[in-house]
Amino acid sequence: MKNKNIECAYIGEMKRRSWLKSITWRIIGIVILGLISWLITHDWEQTSVITISFHAVRLVLYYFHERWWDNREWGRIKVTGQLEKGEGI
Repeated sequence: MKNKNIECAYIGEMKRRSWLKSITWRIIGIVILGLISWLITHDWEQTSVITISFHAVRLVLYYFHERWWDNREWGRIKVTGQLEKGEGI
């Protein structure tokens, strides 16, 4: 059973986590834009080109946006004190 009184301190995110967040967010966007594109064009080829190209660009931009913000201290709450080996991370 986990002790609910122990809090974890996170220093940042791994690059894999940023990629996974980018991909899952894009999947949601792909479905929405795909439906909207198809409702407007009624053409699966046009819908595919519009949706895939738009989201490929957005995926890469979002990844770098996340990494840029991960390197900024603004708006973060700093953890005070020293963590023991095995604590937090």
